[in-house]
Amino acid sequence: MFRSCSFEKEVAQTLNDGHWPDGCAEELRAHVKDCASCADFVLVTQTFRRAKSESIDEVSAGSPGLVWWRAQLQRRNAMAARVNRPTTIAQAFAWVVAALVGVIFVAAQYSRGVRWPEWLSNRVFWRASSPFSGVLAGSGWNSLLLICGIGALACLSGIVVYLASERS
Repeated sequence: MFRSCSFEKEVAQTLNDGHWPDGCAEELRAHVKDCASCADFVLVTQTFRRAKSESIDEVSAGSPGLVWWRAQLQRRNAMAARVNRPTTIAQAFAWVVAALVGVIFVAAQYSRGVRWPEWLSNRVFWRASSPFSGVLAGSGWNSLLLICGIGALACLSGIVVYLASERS
C-alpha cells in the first residue's frame, strides 16, 4: 500500500537540487529517518542516480583515433556501395532478362507441344562443327530472331549500365 507523505514534495525538491543530506534542514533529515515512505523514496532516487552516473562514466566515445578510423571506414564503405551500384543494377537486369527469355522459351515450346525428347533425339551434338550450327540450321526466321534478340539484349544492357552510372 502506497501512502503519500506531506514532506514528500520537500524531499523530492531537496534531492533534485542536490542538497540531500548535507544542505537540508535538520528536521527534514529527522523526518526521513522516521518516515518509511520518504526513506524509501530517498533510497530509490539515490540508487537510480548513482546507477545513471556510473553508466554515463562507462560509456565513452573512445579515442579520437578510433572515431576517425570508424568514420573513414564508413566513408569507404559508402563509396564502394556507390561504385558497385551500376554493376548490381546490370546484374539484376541480366537476371530479369534471362528469366524472361526462359519463360518465353518454355511458353513457345508448350504452345507447339512439348516434344523435347524427340528434339533431343534428332540432334547429334558431337558431330556439330560449331556450337551454333544446330540453332542456325533451322529456317531463316529462327536465325534472324536469335541475332536480333542477342543484339537487343546487348544494347539494352549497355543502356542500363550507362543510365545507372549517370545517377551515381
